[in-house]
Amino acid sequence: MPRIRVLIMAEAVTLAHAARPAALAAGLDPDRFEVHFATSPRFDAQLGPLPHTRHHLDSIPTARFLAALDRGTPVYTPDDLRGYVREDRRLLADVRPDVVVGDFRLSLSASARLAGVPYATITNVYWSTAARQRFPLPELPLTRALGVRAAGLVFPLARPVAFALHTRPLNRVRREHGLPSLGPDLRRTYTDADHVLFADAPELAPPHVPAPGHEFLGPVLWEPAAEVPALPVGRPLVYVTLGSSGRGRLLAAVVRAFAGLPVTVVAASAGAGLPDALPDNVIAADYLPGAALARRAALVVCNGGSPAVQQALAAGAPVLGLAGNMDQHLSMRSVTAAGVGLLVRSEHATPAAIARAARRLLDEPGPGPGRGEPEHEPSEHEPEPGHRPPDVLSSAPAEHALHTATNESPTLLPGLVRKGLSYDRVLRKGLSYGEGRGFRLRAREMAGRFAAYDAPAAFARAVERLSGQ
Repeated sequence: MPRIRVLIMAEAVTLAHAARPAALAAGLDPDRFEVHFATSPRFDAQLGPLPHTRHHLDSIPTARFLAALDRGTPVYTPDDLRGYVREDRRLLADVRPDVVVGDFRLSLSASARLAGVPYATITNVYWSTAARQRFPLPELPLTRALGVRAAGLVFPLARPVAFALHTRPLNRVRREHGLPSLGPDLRRTYTDADHVLFADAPELAPPHVPAPGHEFLGPVLWEPAAEVPALPVGRPLVYVTLGSSGRGRLLAAVVRAFAGLPVTVVAASAGAGLPDALPDNVIAADYLPGAALARRAALVVCNGGSPAVQQALAAGAPVLGLAGNMDQHLSMRSVTAAGVGLLVRSEHATPAAIARAARRLLDEPGPGPGRGEPEHEPSEHEPEPGHRPPDVLSSAPAEHALHTATNESPTLLPGLVRKGLSYDRVLRKGLSYGEGRGFRLRAREMAGRFAAYDAPAAFARAVERLSGQ
């Protein structure tokens, strides 16, 4: 039987979009699959040698990508995507794959169809058009200028317009090639493919309507090849990783937050600047073996994105997410809904707010009824600690508050929705798990659920089905 030729195209605007398909490709048996891996070389040092045929792929600079997210402006121009389509088509013609798989390579929505090659995209379920949710307010110039509360009043009206603007470049390029527009919904732009592969566990998915061609792979775990540093004993370990898409300024705030706490902090800076003089309880390096450290950690502090969240929960460690962009906020909604972590908005991530949330995760049993106080310093425009936020949708002004949900298991969240509560209202109601069931216990329960998944094996099965062989 001939081997299935697979071309994987990773858009290396962040390390996660290159590492995730690299981790999944590890499940492709070389006796059954001929694997070609195309990405920018910018993360080669972190990815290490891959046992696949490598191809160069251009990607816009990471700094430009992050700046666009920070401004809330479209990530790509039509010229960017035109160049991508030309490069995609050359590579598809050279490799002649049976299947092409992309991770945030949006141009494949056009180029794969023009080449007539079956196309699968790797994404997260919260970007699916089948997800039943409202969109949270990310950090934007609007929130920095008006504050979260005032911006929350405007965002539900502005969000559909902003999404439509983000879809215009790809829709324009598709029309230039005789393909129909995908419409003004950004979720279609992010998930348009013949087969959609969710790099998620269903336990952390928002309620959604299953759709043909959509499939859960399970959590996708990856860590760079690096040594665990020498660690002192006798104190809880806090692993800090803000990733390549975390805001660098937050790392200094995290370091200061833990300086006075009886913990050992091990921080992966991903190249971000650190204070010249680190506190005695902080160990830092550019990149660290996150999975190994998460297994030893009492707490993982991250940017809230799905790769770090999955790494923490697979090890049974609760999560403190310092979310900024939309993707990070969407990921953290499921974390807080499952009661396995807390959110601190990046705008409010002062050392005092971070330390307060960390103490709660390290010391307290977990959220109970009416304990949805904000994890940032209150002002005259914000409720005092202990004030229960109103039962409003997550895109409204109370978005900064913590969310908890269900009184038993994370798997009951879809059941509550079926009983008539919207996902956003479940997040808002603060239904208690019970004081005796803390964050760490629920995180360990989630680790047990994660252990049932084998994402690389699921990926191999999906590719085989899509190839038709």
